[in-house]
Amino acid sequence: MAKNYKMKTNSSVKKRFKLTAKGRVKRKRAYLRHCLGAKSSSAKRKLRRGAYIAKSQEHQIKAMAPYGL
Repeated sequence: MAKNYKMKTNSSVKKRFKLTAKGRVKRKRAYLRHCLGAKSSSAKRKLRRGAYIAKSQEHQIKAMAPYGL
C-alpha cells in the first residue's frame, strides 16, 4: 500500500511572505537594515510599508508553499 507523502513548505518562504485574502503575496521592502544615516526620513518611512510580489513571480512563491502561508 502506497503512503501519502506531504510536500514540505520552504522555510524561507514561510518567514518572508504572507498571503492576502485575494491570493496576492505580500513581502517586506529591502534596504531598511543598515546604512540608515544616508537615507532621508521620508525614504525610511516609505520602506516601512509592505509591497506585493510581481504577478509574474507569484507562481514561484506559491509552489514553494503548497498548503498556503
